[in-house]
Amino acid sequence: MCGIIGYVGKKKAVPVLVGGLKQLEYRGYDSSGIAVLDPTSKPNGLRTIKAVGKVVELEKKINGKDYGSTVGIAHTRWATHGKPSDRNSHPHSDCSGKISLVHNGIIENYRELKELLIGKGHKFSSDTDSEVVAHLIEEFSAKLEFKDAILATLNEIRGTYGLAILNADEPGRIYVARLGSPLLLGIGKNENIIASDASAIVRYTDKVVYLDDGEMAIVEADSYEIMTIKNEKIQKKIDVLDWSIEQAQKQGFDHFMLKEIFEQPAAVSSAMLGRLMVEEGMANLGGLKDVKERLGKINRIIISSCGTSYYAGLVGEYMLEEFAGIPVEVEYASEFRYRSPVIDENTAVLVISQSG
Repeated sequence: MCGIIGYVGKKKAVPVLVGGLKQLEYRGYDSSGIAVLDPTSKPNGLRTIKAVGKVVELEKKINGKDYGSTVGIAHTRWATHGKPSDRNSHPHSDCSGKISLVHNGIIENYRELKELLIGKGHKFSSDTDSEVVAHLIEEFSAKLEFKDAILATLNEIRGTYGLAILNADEPGRIYVARLGSPLLLGIGKNENIIASDASAIVRYTDKVVYLDDGEMAIVEADSYEIMTIKNEKIQKKIDVLDWSIEQAQKQGFDHFMLKEIFEQPAAVSSAMLGRLMVEEGMANLGGLKDVKERLGKINRIIISSCGTSYYAGLVGEYMLEEFAGIPVEVEYASEFRYRSPVIDENTAVLVISQSG
């Protein structure tokens, strides 16, 4: 899962953003990046820096500069659409370069939206699904106020998202939205912080507001406003956290395994958002469309995994054999890597990356 942090306040934003990314490193990632409001950055007033690899690689590119900015967003990315590279790393921008955003989630209908936007003259700079959101906001902004353009976009995209959005024309403000991907606001004095995880916030404030699915917030240094994506204003309570950074990473649970056990209902729900089409009795797995023809030739499947993921693989074996009628073998990854398995061009290997 990707990590998100945003800052708007009186402090220099870059150290806060980089420090927050370091607290999110435990989630795993392959690249990182930041965008800050910087009037000296021509022509659009936004400065974006990206790097493949660990946050330390991003720090090297920043090279101690803070750019005088007190507003910014940052992101750690696990690649889902487009390989790990600077161009595919977040933040992503629109054609004008005045809109910058970070995104956690999957936009399932990004292909059709991208084709529509290209037809309207938009130029894309990455292979990601996330960039579509920036261009769609830009498109709606031609006729709507920026907030309304975001709301229109959220009602157009299908899938899951945790979003933090900058607009160079509104320099003291960050827009955030959530559907199926966690986001919370850290409420400080003359500053507010946005993050996908409390561990990036607790060193600055113990007061937080959790966004729920289908909600959007407009965040400034001294205020915030929350509404539904149908533009209905709502009031939310402020929770007080009594957690250390380590406890925040575990969301208050004694250990990560217990946290992940209790996260299972939300994880299942998030996995189905934008993918399960109940009325049609179908599932939309966008990533498989690219290899549809090759998958049609598969006559054998090997699932490689460890720990509790091995048990998930066994469930997959039963389901795939029942519904696809294809022979399936489940292998321990710790042993599979040292074997010389018989695999031909019609064998698909499904690797489950994590145990726990």
